[in-house]
Amino acid sequence: MKTYQVHAKRWDRGWELHIDGVGVTQARHLTEAEEMARDYIVMALDLDDDTFTVVMEDIRVDAEIDALSTQARQAQREAERMQQEAARKIGCTVTKLQGRGLNNREIARYLKISPQRVSQISSRQKRPADRHDHL
Repeated sequence: MKTYQVHAKRWDRGWELHIDGVGVTQARHLTEAEEMARDYIVMALDLDDDTFTVVMEDIRVDAEIDALSTQARQAQREAERMQQEAARKIGCTVTKLQGRGLNNREIARYLKISPQRVSQISSRQKRPADRHDHL
C-alpha cells in the first residue's frame, strides 16, 4: 500500500498541504488536513480511497513557534526518560532494602512513598538483586 507524505504549512486562510509527488491543496483547519489531502489524492490520481495511506509528515506554523515546539517535545522526551530512570532506581532501592530486611512500611517511610506503591514495585522487581548493583 502506497503512503503519501503531507507537509502542512500555516497561512492566513488556513493550511497549505504539500503532498509529495502529487501536488498542493488547502484545508481551513488542521483537523481537516488529512481528509483534504486524501480527497485531493483520490481526485488527482484517480485512486480508490482505500488503496493508500496519508501521513502528516511535518506541520509548520512559523520559525519561532516551530522551534519552541521542537524544544518542548525534546524536553518532554527527556522528562519521560528521566522518569523511567527514576522508576528503575526506586525499584533497585526497594529490592536492596528488602534484602536488608526492611518491610514494606519501613521502605515506604524511607522512600516517602505509599506502602501500596512499594508492594507494586516489589511485585515487578522479581529479578535478582545483583542486577541492581549499578545504582
